[in-house]
Amino acid sequence: MRFIFHYPETGGPDGDFLDAGPLHEVAAAAERHGFDGLSFSEHPAPGARWLHSGGHQTLDPFVALAYAAAATERLRLLTYLAVAPYRNPFLLAKAAATLDKLSGGRLILGLGAGYQKSEFHSLGVDMAERNALFDEVLDVLPLHWSGEPFSYEGRHFSARDVVALPRPVQRPVPVWIGGNSRLSRRRAVERAQGWMPMSGGAQLSTTARTPELGSVRELAAQIAELGADIDVVYSYRDAEPGEADRHREAFAELEKAGVTWVVVSCPARSASATLEFLESFGAACLR
Repeated sequence: MRFIFHYPETGGPDGDFLDAGPLHEVAAAAERHGFDGLSFSEHPAPGARWLHSGGHQTLDPFVALAYAAAATERLRLLTYLAVAPYRNPFLLAKAAATLDKLSGGRLILGLGAGYQKSEFHSLGVDMAERNALFDEVLDVLPLHWSGEPFSYEGRHFSARDVVALPRPVQRPVPVWIGGNSRLSRRRAVERAQGWMPMSGGAQLSTTARTPELGSVRELAAQIAELGADIDVVYSYRDAEPGEADRHREAFAELEKAGVTWVVVSCPARSASATLEFLESFGAACLR
């Protein structure tokens, strides 16, 4: 099992995006203390009501991960997750290929369909089309990354005999699909290399418009139903390092269920708190 540190997000409408610490220092510390990856989520235009009720801001994941790549050597770089329908597929594919090229092949492209109505409206994207647009993205990514001429007719664009470079280092760039629905699991099996179920309970599932994940036993059953050898990524939401034995037992249970990667974070609002968490969690659980 491998571990990803999710850079702490800025809660509410206020606060500095780097309250949790300078990104290059945090990324280097995560690598030094045994983490295998670093991740960022995406909210380009979060609604004020959502922010006031517990939502969060985030840096642009592609820019932030590119910066983190320059401060590290081996950390995998995960968008956890980028909302596929927000972007033209060619812009998304280009950003992903560029980041993979510059980092020496370390990108993992985590994608989801999105759930925030206000963001869809702000970006001029019809939320009712989100699944169709998501499928277009999954069609275009391998064509774009091939570096060969291709044509594709989308709902809102027409690409005729185009050639896109650079090719990414990885063939293919791993794509992980987020969400708990049957459609998400089917996409993960048929069109990607990983599945990112959303944990966090009923309230978060309702907000994110996805079925509740359920217990680890239920997760194990869903993983077994996948019938494919793909990565499964679990967000572990109780990562305080003071109870190492309990954490190790939980991680063993998740690994037995079929989870291959675990994402952890901390509620740090200062660089010292974040760096202390990385050191103590790494020593307790990653050694």
